Amino acid sequence: MKNKEQAFLAHIESNKGIIHKICKMYMDTADDQQDLFQEIVYQLWKSYDSFQEQSRFSTWMYRVSLNTAIVFFKKERRQLETSDTMPEHLADEEHRTSEKELQLYHFYKAVQQLERLEKALVFYHLENYSHREIADNLGISEGNARVKLNRAKTKLKELIKLQGYEF
Repeated sequence: MKNKEQAFLAHIESNKGIIHKICKMYMDTADDQQDLFQEIVYQLWKSYDSFQEQSRFSTWMYRVSLNTAIVFFKKERRQLETSDTMPEHLADEEHRTSEKELQLYHFYKAVQQLERLEKALVFYHLENYSHREIADNLGISEGNARVKLNRAKTKLKELIKLQGYEF
């Protein structure tokens, strides 16, 4: 049992960036992101025995994390009305926020508005997957992955501009 736990924790530690990105794609606030992070790790642990090592751990982890995020997001959305305005704590600190943080805020806010497949495409792109790898992971053709990714990027740019942020 101890070896299983150690292996699991090592996998999580080396791939935690995936979980953080998914959390930022689905949740606005740091508290919600932390809640989702914990829920994802819990779900990964619960389903760890089902990992058959037929794919990379990161690929399996991404699928479990994404499914958990979708369920979590739907629950949260039912409980709270979301706002299109910048959260108050960010608005108050905006003058102190670095340009990079502001860019990331607008990027993740826009990503949250994408469809599930578009989010997956953007995520894989951010993880430097090739078009072939993206296609294989999503079960679509390489050409389709390329076209859909370009459309998702264009949509992201439009959403960011609609937020009032200029590149």
